[in-house]
Amino acid sequence: MDNTKATEYLELLLNKKLRVHTNDRRMFIGDFKCTDNECNVILSQSYEYRPPTESAIKAATEACHDPGATVKLDMTSRFLGLIVVPGQHITKIEVEDP
Repeated sequence: MDNTKATEYLELLLNKKLRVHTNDRRMFIGDFKCTDNECNVILSQSYEYRPPTESAIKAATEACHDPGATVKLDMTSRFLGLIVVPGQHITKIEVEDP
């Protein structure tokens, strides 16, 4: 993709809600504001989501007395506001459905 088309595509994404996944398994959801040449992404009104800890998973599986049962744990979340996600840590970016 040439620079003009890439710029036009990024302009279409401005203020859209993005899901940004990082290499430490966190996910950030927020409104896309801008990016730079290093692929850093700035999100506003963002939330951070973290997978359950190993100890929480172990406790949930031990509490379940049925060895064949599926255990469901929610991700923990917190509001962050305006953030910069470093491009070097980003593994995937998704546009949330409108």
